[in-house]
Amino acid sequence: MKGRFMFLLVLLCASFHVSLSFKDGLVANGDFELGPKPSDLKGTVVIGGKSAIPEWEISGFVEYIKSGQKQGDMLLVVPEGAYAVRLGNEASIKQRIKVIKGMYYSITLSVARTCAQEERINVSVAPDFGVIPIQTLYTSSGWDSIAYGFKAEFDVVEMVVHNPGVEEDPACGPLVDSVALRTLYPPRPTNKNLLKNGGFEEGPYVFPNSSWGVLIPPMLEDDHSPLPGWMVESLKAVKYIDSPHFSVPEGTRAVELVAGKESAIAQVARTVPGKTYVLSFSVGDANNSCEGSMIVEAFAGRDTVKVPYQSKGKGGFKRAALRFVAVSPRTRVMFLSTFYTMRSDDFSSLCGPVVDDVKLLSLRKP
Repeated sequence: MKGRFMFLLVLLCASFHVSLSFKDGLVANGDFELGPKPSDLKGTVVIGGKSAIPEWEISGFVEYIKSGQKQGDMLLVVPEGAYAVRLGNEASIKQRIKVIKGMYYSITLSVARTCAQEERINVSVAPDFGVIPIQTLYTSSGWDSIAYGFKAEFDVVEMVVHNPGVEEDPACGPLVDSVALRTLYPPRPTNKNLLKNGGFEEGPYVFPNSSWGVLIPPMLEDDHSPLPGWMVESLKAVKYIDSPHFSVPEGTRAVELVAGKESAIAQVARTVPGKTYVLSFSVGDANNSCEGSMIVEAFAGRDTVKVPYQSKGKGGFKRAALRFVAVSPRTRVMFLSTFYTMRSDDFSSLCGPVVDDVKLLSLRKP
């Protein structure tokens, strides 16, 4: 019996860095509130080896940052809890997580840049990776939550967050906090909607205590998108919002087009050439002080419609539709915002119209 106990103890120790079970939410020590021992720190620099931060394996110049710490004239703020990590040149953090092989997942993490240089962050789960720019700030706090999607190729995956930048100051690098996972169940087209995930209900984990939504990165293909079914075909991100924090036209999730024509979502649907279809959708505002004249441009193949919306920034929406005749077996549906808009209560935060409840149906002959 004693030998069996020792075997189990050794097995548990060997799998220390593997989350034993996964539920939607923060990964193990995903908020970095469990920090290195004092002997593993030299100032803010972690010097105690690769396992100094509990549940994580670190590599390179990694700093353990306390909220309120100063960097020159800049006050470093942490969005959740009291601590975060900063990744210097070529530094990384990683964690092994037990998942279900073949399932789809989305990683959500909060990031902030700390220097003037263009910064990027590389999020990878083998064999996939994505280099995400974090130069554009979408909130005045300096922090944004970003999402990355992947399909689990193994029962245990290795999630790596890496700073690929090469700066003159090795301490220049992004702050990382609040790393979470959500299981995705990609919906399929039905006879009630030829588009997948038209209500945007399937998407990345949204932190319950944050009020800025989650950015879906630019130039994102739909293979393993954190927003199943949709591609971000633009130079800037789109924002994924939820009903506890924003006004959402239908259901609990929607998309906010936060960067004018540089913020677009698209999906390709199967259609029958010569057949008539109707693309219907909601346009509104997120109740986030995004005021003014807005226009959402919707495209379906060669056809387009511009939908004006006069926003008071206090929530609300209207329905719109585009009727078209398909000219090919596949029709590309796309939405973008005509104008750039800033919040009236915060002139450093980008905002824009909300798109939700997107449906594509064939029009039956009378």
